[in-house]
Amino acid sequence: MIKQSFSPIIGKEPTILILGSLPGDLSIKMNQYYAHPRNRFWQLIFKIFNRSYSEDYAERVQLIKENNIVLWDVTYSAIREGSMDSNMKGEILNLIQELLDEHQTINKILFNGKKSEQLFMKNFEKNPSIRYFSLPSTSPANAKFSTEDLIKVWKEAIDC
Repeated sequence: MIKQSFSPIIGKEPTILILGSLPGDLSIKMNQYYAHPRNRFWQLIFKIFNRSYSEDYAERVQLIKENNIVLWDVTYSAIREGSMDSNMKGEILNLIQELLDEHQTINKILFNGKKSEQLFMKNFEKNPSIRYFSLPSTSPANAKFSTEDLIKVWKEAIDC
């Protein structure tokens, strides 16, 4: 039941770091960030950057890179039954501080859900030159937010 995250997707001169907690089972199986068809992450990213939605993972990765974003997870590996963040234990963290040291152009960190924010805040020091945004999860388990509401909140964080 040990699950492992992926390498980050990194834009050329990233200004935004988007952090999830740990990929779900389908994402791990497909080796793609946010692969579950009901996860709304890719829908909102395409909408925010005024691009036509695509199922093609290479196009998704290119969109992240073109917009100077880093897409990664706080957790490198954890014991987890299923895909729910609430089932995670024994987390080993990714080398986020090293990433921030290497890419000092990053001035915003967006947390995709509470678990990623909690893990980050518990284990890393906040940098006063970085703005932090706690955003509602794009997971299908977060049914209380409509896709339109998610797009609005995420767009505000990305644009500000």
